[in-house]
Amino acid sequence: MSDQTTRMLKGQTALVTGAGRGLGRAFAEQLAALGCNVGIHGMREHGPAEYGEGTTLTQTAQQVGEAHAVRTISVLGDLTDESHVLRVVETVTNELGPIDILVHNAGGDIAAAGGKPNPNDAVEVKAADVHSVIDRNLLSTILINQQVSRRMIPRKSGRIVNISSIAAFRGAEQGAIYATAKAAQVEYTRCLAAQLRPHNINVNSLAPGDTRTGRFLGTREVDEERLVTEGTLERIAQVDEVARVVEFFAGPLGAFVSGQVLRVDGGTQCWPA
Repeated sequence: MSDQTTRMLKGQTALVTGAGRGLGRAFAEQLAALGCNVGIHGMREHGPAEYGEGTTLTQTAQQVGEAHAVRTISVLGDLTDESHVLRVVETVTNELGPIDILVHNAGGDIAAAGGKPNPNDAVEVKAADVHSVIDRNLLSTILINQQVSRRMIPRKSGRIVNISSIAAFRGAEQGAIYATAKAAQVEYTRCLAAQLRPHNINVNSLAPGDTRTGRFLGTREVDEERLVTEGTLERIAQVDEVARVVEFFAGPLGAFVSGQVLRVDGGTQCWPA
């Protein structure tokens, strides 16, 4: 395979949010390997160390840049705060150039203080946790998509990938708030795709299932039989298997794909919502 093929996105600028560890870092690595200069966003400088996937956001950005011979910067910000969102986008634009690709690795169900709402259901969950989950997933998506897409429109070019979850379609008894936030995020993505279609901007959603990130493995008991890496779809995905789908959405193969949601879960949930 030629370098031209493997570096198909050379010279483009990508912003990946929540990129300090887990899937976010894998998305950043994938785009860097394709030649993108990458803005690596995180909410906490020491976030990568929380589940043993690094030390600091600054070091993570340096490692990604050195490994793939691209320019990277780290940028901190709370993406539920519009002023932080504006600063993050402007910092990446000023340092690396206009953003061609946004991968928004929306905030999961981690509360603003770093804890996980428990229980995350429709009856017991406190108002503060409701706001935390909805804001991290839906509000952050709206704010970052607005700021980036406004800058893409004059150039009539851009790719936006919002990371949702199969919970948006499947739900869970003790995950009602999270599933609701993710379902709303998916619908926002589809509406935005329709609005940006005349401007040649592709907007899609990637919906992972269980994936063996440090956080996933560190916060629950996992059936060892599901940790095999091949020979069955009844297993937990490896981060690279999910990250490769970003290449499809961001690269030439995704040029005429917009307004779609692609579930990456080995077929655990096949039917429309």
